[in-house]
Amino acid sequence: MTDFQSLGLCRPLLKAVEANGYETPTPIQREAIPYVLKGCDLLGLAQTGTGKTAAFGLPLADRLLADPEPVLPKGTRALILAPTRELVNQIAANIRLFLRQTPISVTSVVGGVSLNPQIKRLSRGTDILVATPGRLLDLVERGAVRLDTASVLVLDEADQMLDLGFIHALRKIAKLVSKQRQTLLFSATMPKQIEDLAATYLTDPVRVEVAPAGRTADKVAQSVHFVARADKTAFLTDLMVQRPDDTALVFCRTKHGAERLMKKLKAAGIAAGSIHGNKSQNQRDRAIRGLRSGEIKVLVATDVAARGIDIPGVSHVYNFDLPDVAEAYVHRIGRTARAGASGDAVTLCGPEEIVLLRQIERLTGVTLTIASGEVPTRPAPGQSKPARPPRRPRSQNGSGEAKTGAKPRRPRNRRRTRQDKKVA
Repeated sequence: MTDFQSLGLCRPLLKAVEANGYETPTPIQREAIPYVLKGCDLLGLAQTGTGKTAAFGLPLADRLLADPEPVLPKGTRALILAPTRELVNQIAANIRLFLRQTPISVTSVVGGVSLNPQIKRLSRGTDILVATPGRLLDLVERGAVRLDTASVLVLDEADQMLDLGFIHALRKIAKLVSKQRQTLLFSATMPKQIEDLAATYLTDPVRVEVAPAGRTADKVAQSVHFVARADKTAFLTDLMVQRPDDTALVFCRTKHGAERLMKKLKAAGIAAGSIHGNKSQNQRDRAIRGLRSGEIKVLVATDVAARGIDIPGVSHVYNFDLPDVAEAYVHRIGRTARAGASGDAVTLCGPEEIVLLRQIERLTGVTLTIASGEVPTRPAPGQSKPARPPRRPRSQNGSGEAKTGAKPRRPRNRRRTRQDKKVA
């Protein structure tokens, strides 16, 4: 199968695919779409940036178009769950492109914005509902939406939903969705928890794997600079000053670190913005629009943005801090080299992060090219660290002689017993 027509999609979708510039299906689309059209439960594994949204969005749209039943008030016919606001909005936008000339409705709900407009939209019902788990449960508890009418459940980026602690929310939601449903689970990595989740929620699933778990995009050039933590900001600033026309994403470990780095880059004359958990949804949307339009050239983010940002032209991803979880590295650098393009992933590694770097290399099977600096050395096995010089006794003075006439000191941590108090 080399084109979308041979996959069995209906004519309105084929026209939409062509109108949006899609020519050849990606491997995950080519393998997954026929099974989804047949109604099979599916576990799809593919590296980030390979078109997973269309792999489930197109056959889902085809199914709804073939059975144009009315949507009940507050109901939905298909539910798609994703871990972050950015990814939810991106999935909804992509599916709307395919359904622009059809009566199928798509609604997205995320946290960080007012509930009332979302409640109002859901009151009419929607064919496809795309949501973050937390906000969806808020709406369910308020009686704003019913999930028992959904005949399709899609879990996208399921591994990150588990990383972010959504497992209890997923269990609650799965019980509310119709038991007579088709379930699709997509992920870029395959930890044991994903296997357990698939065994719990999927029935005789077809497993489609087009890349080994943890594999990075082929066209990403990966390199590492060994830099002391205190020197990272100045080093990164110099790299960006040398390449002023690049569109780049920079990943930090913490929200405060991301905001602090963004301000320092702006002070150096670099057009930078930031997105992280302390930003409102409007601020995050505005920053992403700025990167898309070219108003800003550098977006500093935490791992909340490692999934869900699909911005054409991101040439560089910088790992200012190495992630604590090696799988997050795969998702970070997947923000470049998307849709067949090439890109660069540049990591700044301090001596204290060498263990994290080795975990990433083991997961990906790629040894990062050393661009500058020296690999931090560690003591050989069995070799002890240099001994510290002996400390002087507290009772000695600067000349090394014992002080005279000093009163004996009571031990600091000794607790007085009842007998001590009686004697006193």
